[in-house]
Amino acid sequence: MGPGNKNRLANYKLVLASASPRRLALLKQVGIEPDILRPVTIDETPKKGEMPRSMVSRLAKAKASAAQELLRSEENLENCFILAADTTVAVGRRIVRKPEFVEDAALALQLLSGRSHKVFTAVSLITPKGQTRHRVVETRVRFKRLSGAEMDSYLATREWRNKAGGYAIQGLAGAFVQKLSGSYTNVVGLPLTEVVNLLQGENYPVSFNWLRRAEIDLE
Repeated sequence: MGPGNKNRLANYKLVLASASPRRLALLKQVGIEPDILRPVTIDETPKKGEMPRSMVSRLAKAKASAAQELLRSEENLENCFILAADTTVAVGRRIVRKPEFVEDAALALQLLSGRSHKVFTAVSLITPKGQTRHRVVETRVRFKRLSGAEMDSYLATREWRNKAGGYAIQGLAGAFVQKLSGSYTNVVGLPLTEVVNLLQGENYPVSFNWLRRAEIDLE
């Protein structure tokens, strides 16, 4: 891709259809700074008998589509990159949803204690041409057996709030993890390798942004 294409693509805005500070921080970690945040609200209730992988796939696509509809009425945002994601934790076929109350978080920790679980994140990217690119990433995580004191102390921190599976691996719950197989950033909420590959596959100038950062650092 020549310099002209890079400059042209740099003019396309990147919209993140999420209010998650974790996802925003992960993108910034690899030099990607969304131009606009457009979080959307959709019904995230699993369908009857829906498998975890199918659910996150459906929800990520729905979030991207909902953000696209919001942007249709905004000037100069008809053609842009729209990135959306959805993450869930599952034990077997059972989906461990984000706990709303401390009692829910306690049940989630009890379920995960001493067991392996899977974390699924689906990523949907709508391109400026209106095409959709999609990936689902799976990571296997095993927790040590948690004592009652550990669970009570963790629940008291309220770190579990708004977290898939009721924990944040990048926080205190990192002490619970015995083994992890797959993408760590997927468990945090956004699989960076796959996101970067999706964007680069559509010629979004990820590495060009790295060069711009290097030039700024040299000034």
